[in-house]
Amino acid sequence: MLLGVDVGGTFTDAVLLTPERAFTGKAPSTPADQSEGVLAAVQAVLESAGAQAADVTRFVHGMTVGTNALLERKVATTALLATEGFTDIEELGRQTRAELYRLCAGNPPPLVPEALRVGVPERCGPEGVITPLDEEELGRRLAVADAAESFAVCLLWGFRHSEHESRVAALVGERLPDAHISTSHETAALFREYERCATTVVDAALSPLLRRYLEQLTTQSQAAGLPAPEVMLSSGGVAGADAAARHGSWTVLSGPAGGAVGAGQAALRAGAATAVCLDMGGTSCDVSVASDGIVVTGSGREVGGRALALPMVDVHTVGAGGGSIAWRDEGGALRVGPGSAGADPGPACYGRGGTEPTVTDANLMLGRLDPGNGLAGGVELDLEAATRVVSRLAGTLGLDAMDAAAGIVRVAAAQMAQAVRVMTVERGSDPRDMALVAFGGAGPLHACAIADELGMTRIIVPEASGVLSALGLVISERRRDLVESVLLRGPELTADAVGAAVAALAARGRSELGAPDAAVRCAFDLRYPGQAHELTVTGGQDADPADLRSAFEKAHLERYGYDDADAGVELVTIRVTVAEPGAELPAEASSGGPADLSGPEVCPLGDSTLYVAEGWSGGHDGDRAIVLERD
Repeated sequence: MLLGVDVGGTFTDAVLLTPERAFTGKAPSTPADQSEGVLAAVQAVLESAGAQAADVTRFVHGMTVGTNALLERKVATTALLATEGFTDIEELGRQTRAELYRLCAGNPPPLVPEALRVGVPERCGPEGVITPLDEEELGRRLAVADAAESFAVCLLWGFRHSEHESRVAALVGERLPDAHISTSHETAALFREYERCATTVVDAALSPLLRRYLEQLTTQSQAAGLPAPEVMLSSGGVAGADAAARHGSWTVLSGPAGGAVGAGQAALRAGAATAVCLDMGGTSCDVSVASDGIVVTGSGREVGGRALALPMVDVHTVGAGGGSIAWRDEGGALRVGPGSAGADPGPACYGRGGTEPTVTDANLMLGRLDPGNGLAGGVELDLEAATRVVSRLAGTLGLDAMDAAAGIVRVAAAQMAQAVRVMTVERGSDPRDMALVAFGGAGPLHACAIADELGMTRIIVPEASGVLSALGLVISERRRDLVESVLLRGPELTADAVGAAVAALAARGRSELGAPDAAVRCAFDLRYPGQAHELTVTGGQDADPADLRSAFEKAHLERYGYDDADAGVELVTIRVTVAEPGAELPAEASSGGPADLSGPEVCPLGDSTLYVAEGWSGGHDGDRAIVLERD
């Protein structure tokens, strides 16, 4: 049996996959100790299946430990060891402003304080060592950082010549055996020093926290009879707990990645070539895009204002979830989020002391949730409490309580529709040509309103929409993503040079994955000489430079409207993914569902609820999903 557990802001979801069928379970999340909620969800799903912990052969976990720590700056005390003269790279960053029209809006403060930035006496250039590493002087300088729990080592040319970084790490390890050490050539071997440095710092700052959490969870899991957990990576693949603990930066989007993978597969099974994947939980809404069943990934992004130059599922998040709090702004307008009632106390209708009106309270008042049935995870619903808090807000807005509830739902849907526009319209895609895959505990409740806002005409709601993120964990591939900046141009850019670099990365990935026969996928970042940024194209392990140029020029024409046949082409970075396929869904027939739905209608789905709005109709497709079409 395969077990997947995903931690959300309000609920922790579990899926148990047997050869015959999938079982699901939920438990309230426990922000103070995530492992407590994880084990509660595991117990719920085992009871649902009538199984024992000893029956589980593989346990995959998606979490928010790294994300929360980074956003809240509750990270390990971290020192930065950088080439002398370059110790302020993380703080200096790029010249881009956080907000275009707010000149005083700054970027988040650096994770490494000035007192813990150590200049390393060394210098390398493109061809190798210019100034040898002065180990004796470095030893003297390290004294100021003895109080650090973790160290980030990022030397100027460490991405190409890693010898000095490796030696510095060894010296720190000899001095402080218990300290965590992240080196840039192992974390993100890219040539842009700011992004590489920022990523390495995040890696060092998160890894000790992640290691402690995973060690605790592993101990508790094994005591309960479960196997040691594997961890969902930000790239949409799975790695062992040891690898994840060594590189905390790899797991920053661990939570959203599982849902994106599951939604991509749901879209493929329903015959949607391209789809918007919308995961609305209790705290936030994550939007991604899938093509031919594969969720779109990027080569880097910012999380909490900090650059991460790593392969990551391309997700845009907004603070619109079931627990998002509705409020009146200074101008008298109705707003929703980003504040959330979370898991504790939760929405007022949970009866746990919540005093603020939320999206869930509004849906309950509108009859889209049944107070007699409650929610998955054993949550009872209190209609009177929901009416009381929404009515109080309605009074400040000069509205009837039911009008206020309807307004809360409309505002939340508009915010999520805007998130979809960010991922589609703003990138040159038309959402009207795509299907909307709605999942999460609250996603199906708002799917029709979001689709109407965007002019979309097809909605796919998986049977397991309420726990689709957990399901995505167990069907995700085991993988290792590696990057290397090679900077090949002119006569250096040959098939032999490209093939050698790919082969080295593939061999390293297979070794680290422990899978000598794992499949290899390749991508290449190219640009014209003088350009500041690259375009990424795919290719095989034996990619020919001429084929890469052709693919690059096609991508350049699509992106910028022109290409230049007379210009040279530079291969900047090679990206290699080594992967083993994930589990297949059980061969059982679908559990079935309503064959004829016509709005307005409410359709309970077990772990979530679908609201079919007026003008929409459809039914179960016979293959684990409900499909709705606009009339």
